[in-house]
Amino acid sequence: MAQVSELPCDGEGVCMVCKQKPAEAEVLACKTCVTPWHVACLTSARPQTLADTAHWECPDCSDLSCAAPAVSGGGLVEKIRAIEADASLTDLEKARRRQELLGGAKEGEEAEGKGKETDGDGAGSVLGILGDQFNCSICMQLLDRPVSTPCGHNFCLKCFQKWTGQQRMKTCAICRKMIPVKMAKEPRINSAIVMAIRMAKASQSNISVGPAKISHFIHNQDRPDKAFTTERAKKTGKANACSGKIFVTIPSDFLGPITPEYDPTRGLGVMVGETWEDRMECRQWGAHFPHVAGIGGQSNHGAQSVALSGGYEDDEDHGEWFLYTGSGGRDLTGNKRTNKKQSFDQSFKSSNEALRVSCREGYPVRVVRSHKEKRSSYAPEGGVRYDGVYRIEKCWRKAGQQGFVVCRYLFVRCDNDPAPWTIDTHGDRPRPLPSIPELKQAKDITERKKSPAWDFDEQKGVWTWTRPQPPSQKTLVDGDKVKITKRKNRSGTGSVKEKLLKEFSCLICRKVMVQPLTTPCAHNFCKVCLEGAFAGQSHVKERKNGGRTLRAQKNVMKCPSCPQDISEFLQNPQVNRELMNVVETLQNQLEEENSKAKETEDAQSLSSSENADGEGSEVEMREDADSIDEDAISVSKRRKLSNDGAEAGEADGAKDDEAGKPGMLADGEESTEVNVQESADSMDETPDFVAENKENCDVNAESMKGDKAEKPSNDSIAVPASPQKKPDAGVPEPCEPAKRGRGRPKKASMQNNSGAN
Repeated sequence: MAQVSELPCDGEGVCMVCKQKPAEAEVLACKTCVTPWHVACLTSARPQTLADTAHWECPDCSDLSCAAPAVSGGGLVEKIRAIEADASLTDLEKARRRQELLGGAKEGEEAEGKGKETDGDGAGSVLGILGDQFNCSICMQLLDRPVSTPCGHNFCLKCFQKWTGQQRMKTCAICRKMIPVKMAKEPRINSAIVMAIRMAKASQSNISVGPAKISHFIHNQDRPDKAFTTERAKKTGKANACSGKIFVTIPSDFLGPITPEYDPTRGLGVMVGETWEDRMECRQWGAHFPHVAGIGGQSNHGAQSVALSGGYEDDEDHGEWFLYTGSGGRDLTGNKRTNKKQSFDQSFKSSNEALRVSCREGYPVRVVRSHKEKRSSYAPEGGVRYDGVYRIEKCWRKAGQQGFVVCRYLFVRCDNDPAPWTIDTHGDRPRPLPSIPELKQAKDITERKKSPAWDFDEQKGVWTWTRPQPPSQKTLVDGDKVKITKRKNRSGTGSVKEKLLKEFSCLICRKVMVQPLTTPCAHNFCKVCLEGAFAGQSHVKERKNGGRTLRAQKNVMKCPSCPQDISEFLQNPQVNRELMNVVETLQNQLEEENSKAKETEDAQSLSSSENADGEGSEVEMREDADSIDEDAISVSKRRKLSNDGAEAGEADGAKDDEAGKPGMLADGEESTEVNVQESADSMDETPDFVAENKENCDVNAESMKGDKAEKPSNDSIAVPASPQKKPDAGVPEPCEPAKRGRGRPKKASMQNNSGAN
């Protein structure tokens, strides 16, 4: 815009700056808007020559003409084609670059933006992705305290409140769809978007999100022998006590009795009838690890132990067998640890499912009884007692004494040691199952259909494992580093994009959202998960009274994460497109980074394998050279022995004419003549590793010279023959063919050459 001091002439020809009417010679008209201007009052854009007045533009028009740099038509088409041909760009990136190109963005700005995207560990690119998608449509800035409407659009809280306050009919600022009155009055902030933007900003500035978490860990060997309290304990006694040292070397999911090999302290194991002061001390010996819960187990592995401590009034204890009630069905929110009233039905989940897995597989379950079990005749007088292993024969569900459905289990004892309350000297024997009257009203009855994993061996007369004991699912390193390993895995630093994807997880399936929906109560779900949670439910409930049809009533559909009614929202749910675009962009970039990292790892492993192959070939060549040295030495020894035998035959007066023939050896063998010059030429043609062994062969040759000093030396050397037996008269003895040495031809020539030298 023009400055305040630069104003044109008004309709009457009076200059708006000097308030005077100039002469026609002092008035200059703009070629674009044809507005008259007083030349004397112009401070900028004044024409320099008379020819410039024909093409002169006023300050207002000149500002508009240079606002955005013009792009030539040919260059624009070429750049757009180059963007479309770039296969490394996604559709969103291509659209953004086309928009920047049409908007007149300079190359320096594009390069600067690209540098910001690739700066750091992808933090700049992540913040750029969020900035492109999570923009408020009212203030055009990055979302601050974001609010998501049911139609799938996001706004800042202040902008949303200002927009809805100006309207009588509350509608969306983008699509003009109706906004629920309750949401317009009490908008909820979308916490997932807040955490995503905060994490992206924190990663860019290298600061941590939230206060640092302090972890307190004590090694098992550093713990005292009994439970203890620390300075952080809120209450006295053992209400906030820490566990003492674990004396057995078993993982927490170990199945079966604890035998002596798992007791390095005493070498006895956990014996039947052993009593401890409380549950904390019982935990230290592994009989029952949970110090509050009555069931110790995992739903995908099985149950390891149960505790009878008077928790449920439906329990029935008969010593060798008892009926056990599952967990759950009580409201334990807040600080309600001792609530005895059932408020909902139990189901086969979590710990109850762990007991059912042990029932199906026939796993042994350790049982401890507490003195708190007042209704049982088999409970100890004080403390907690280990009563051996039991096997779950059946499980079912039935209505309990308080009217709600509970899970029931039939435990039967199957231990090799006698029970603490019996006078028997031997363990249990297979017994028939007791009669359970409540099975007639039971449902979901589960029985074992295959042979149990823990059964009685008739030949040995003991209870033992009939198939391999299930391995532990937990890592145990020296008995005390399990928690360290878990903590390292939990605190492992992933990339910023992986952390952001975890924030965009569905509250039902706990996975990254697909087609995300944001409810009016600001909770995010997958579209399939949310619709599946209310599948089969109609939005309107039809009522009839006799033959009359009453007015229809709306069904209340509560949000899976809060008690707010979302039935109106479920009639036509709209996907949050901005959130979906962010999730898809992060997933695509993360896949590209993983593929590049995998290619780099493959290239590194290939190069390392090639280096290993090269080292292996060098080792093989060295081994071949060593074997050649051994062969040469053995051939030299055989030659020396044959020469010694020949000289001894000459001293005894053997036939000199046969011995003097150059072509005969002992037993009619032909000698091998080797020319010194030819052997030397062949040595020049031998490989390098053979030439390196020449020195070793020459040493053996020099040792042979002393024995042959008396013999004349010729160009061709023949090995003298040993004396032969004279054949019978008239019976010609056939000559045997010539026998070669055991060595290779080159080795033999090398040996003969060394002998000649």
